[in-house]
Amino acid sequence: MTKNCLECQTPLVGRIDKKFCNDYCRNSYNNKINKESKNLIRNTNNRLRRNHRVLTSLNPSGKTKVTRSKLLGHNFDFNFFTSIYITKAGNTYYYVYDQGYLALENDLFLLIRKE
Repeated sequence: MTKNCLECQTPLVGRIDKKFCNDYCRNSYNNKINKESKNLIRNTNNRLRRNHRVLTSLNPSGKTKVTRSKLLGHNFDFNFFTSIYITKAGNTYYYVYDQGYLALENDLFLLIRKE
């Protein structure tokens, strides 16, 4: 009884527990299996990177104020951040890695960089 490669179905020669004929077939098979779960992670990381890039470009000095429309104009997504910090005074800072923002009145945001 001969076994076939799980990816390309060619007959396998060699070890009894061999599942793939080469590394290409092994990688291709595993990429197909893990595609759905990796897409979610990849998309989330892409959005976090974009948000970080926007905050970094709009905040070169380390502390500045911008409008909501300016953030949205750069495709900033308020649903993606890495951490939340609530001060004793009750202010809520949202962070994307080392870049943070605080919602102020009149659709203004204070952008800060964590040192």
